Amino acid sequence: MHGEYKVPGGKLVVVDLDVVDGALRAVRVAGDFFLEPDEALLDIDRALEGAAADSDARALAARIDAALPAGAVLFGFTSEAVGIAVRRAVGRATDWTDYDWQILHEGPRPPELHMALDEVLTAEVAAGRRAPTLRVWEWDRPAVIIGSFQSLRNEVDLRGAARHGVTVVRRVSGGGAMFVEPGNTITYSLCVPAALVQGLSFAESYAYLDDWVLGALGDMGVTAWYKPLNDIATDAGKVAGAAQKRVVTDAGAVLHHVTMAYDIDAEKMVEVLRIGREKLSDKGVASAKKRVDPLRRQTGLPRAEVIERMIGSFRSRYGGADGTVSEAELARARALAAGKFSSREWTARVP
Repeated sequence: MHGEYKVPGGKLVVVDLDVVDGALRAVRVAGDFFLEPDEALLDIDRALEGAAADSDARALAARIDAALPAGAVLFGFTSEAVGIAVRRAVGRATDWTDYDWQILHEGPRPPELHMALDEVLTAEVAAGRRAPTLRVWEWDRPAVIIGSFQSLRNEVDLRGAARHGVTVVRRVSGGGAMFVEPGNTITYSLCVPAALVQGLSFAESYAYLDDWVLGALGDMGVTAWYKPLNDIATDAGKVAGAAQKRVVTDAGAVLHHVTMAYDIDAEKMVEVLRIGREKLSDKGVASAKKRVDPLRRQTGLPRAEVIERMIGSFRSRYGGADGTVSEAELARARALAAGKFSSREWTARVP
């Protein structure tokens, strides 16, 4: 069995092993990390030998920590990262490069249709009828997207939304409300097989699926990092928020979508969103601007070029061919958009 885990912002950990009678055997750890002293690598291998194959990453890390010599230095990885790589090996996790990715970047669509496309395309990946997909959205109007479990009246000032022509929709994933405008927002979805995040906890999967975009931002001169649980941040402030939804079938799939602030109309945002004191020190525009720092200022690049560079960075890592939404997928999504995602029952299901 073979497992790999790229530490977000760090190095690659690779584990090869067998499982015999429910125990780990012939464990070999490798990677492009740094470790002192050299012989500590054998201590890690020996610590994992004989461990129960169903041990979680923390239990495996505890075995490694107990076996390491005093003063050992692990640079670019951790003992828990090794445990995660073991879990991915035992679970027969896949890697990004195991797939022929499709990349979708089509014209503007209504908010309800974007919600529906996420649901339909992720279900198609789960069923094995669609390759893993990166979809970059284009918006045809301003919108507020609230999380699956948020209260509509607590999060959105509906009078403010109507005054500014903002459509309010509810997505299938959890998390917080997002205010988007066509020229000010960059949104993308990853629809991936569950095997890609096999062996990762819910929190670890966020960091793992966000790692490529951190690299893309770095190439544009923006040093960004994953901020648990679901934010992407820089030293100037938050630039993006992520959310996930799991599709549970025999194979399974994960929807991971991210909204990035390219620019921000903070005055309008605070008139549409009911931003509480837990999020901001007060409800003023200055606080909103301080909390979210847009990519336009940080990169100095046009929005279209930021998107082009992001897609280019993804392709350089994992490949990917230009794709389209099929007619059958689009028909299903349009039906969902006109029904579920346009209905008061769904949008106000948590009043």
